Amino acid sequence: MKIHFLGTAAAEGFPNAFCHCEYCAKARELGGKNIRTRTSAIIDDVIKFDYSPDSYMQALRDNIDLGAIEHLLVTHSHSDHYNAADLECRREGIAHGLQHPMHIYGNGTVMHHTRAAIGRFEGQRYAFHLVRPFETFMMGDARVTPLLADHDRMETCLLYVIEKDGKALLYGHDSGWFPDATWAWLKGKNLDCAILDCTHGYTGNSRDRNHMCVETVLEAQREFQKESILKPEGKIVVTHFSHNSKLLHEDFVRIFNPVGIVPAYDGLIINI
Repeated sequence: MKIHFLGTAAAEGFPNAFCHCEYCAKARELGGKNIRTRTSAIIDDVIKFDYSPDSYMQALRDNIDLGAIEHLLVTHSHSDHYNAADLECRREGIAHGLQHPMHIYGNGTVMHHTRAAIGRFEGQRYAFHLVRPFETFMMGDARVTPLLADHDRMETCLLYVIEKDGKALLYGHDSGWFPDATWAWLKGKNLDCAILDCTHGYTGNSRDRNHMCVETVLEAQREFQKESILKPEGKIVVTHFSHNSKLLHEDFVRIFNPVGIVPAYDGLIINI
C-alpha cells in the first residue's frame, strides 16, 4: 500500500498567508518541508482522503492524475477538508477521457454539501455513498470501516480503516483522543500504519479534545502498544500541523523520531 501525503497542514496552512508570527516567518525563510498545504493523502493512486482547497495545486506540484481517483473518502465537511464545489471540474463537458465515476463517501453533512455542489451531475461522473460509523463496506478491492472521531460536536466526523492487499491503515484525523467506541473497535487490530492528528504542540494534556497535541499522540502510541492496535513493526505518522503549534518540521523530527513516530511533510511517500 502506497501512501502519498499531498498536504500536511491544519486549516490555515503553514505558514498562514495572513500571519506575521515568528513561526510563519521562519517557515517562509526556511522553505522546504516547512511549507505545508491543507491536509490530504492518496492511497495507491486511486483512493483519496478528503478534497482540500489545495487539491488542484497539489496535483500539479506532485504530478498527480486526479482523473485516476476512483474513491474519495471524506472525513468531515470542514472547508479545509472538503471543497465540494471544485469537483464540478470533473463533470462531462469539462473533463474529457474519463472512463469511471468518482465514488464519494461521507456522513450526512458531507452528502448534503456534495448534492448541493454536484448533485445534478450524479450518475454521469459521480456516485454518492452515505456511510455510518462502524458499518464496514467494500470499496473495490478494499474493505473500509468508518470510525467515530472526536472533533466537532455538531457533526458525525469520521476516521477510516482501510484493509487492502493484506495491509491495514488507520486514517485517524481530524480527532482528539478517540471516543471509547473507536478504541474498543481498534483493540487487537494489528494495523500496519496509523496516521494521526498533531495539530497542536505541547498543551500539557495527554487526552486533548477535537485535535491531538504532542502529548496526546504519545499517549495514543502507548495505547496502541498496550492494546495490540499496531503491529510491532507498524508505523505511526503524524500530520495536520498548525503554525500555532510553534514548532517547525525539524522540531517535530526532534520530538518524534526518538520514539519511532514519523512527522509527515508535503510530498512524502511511504509504503507499508
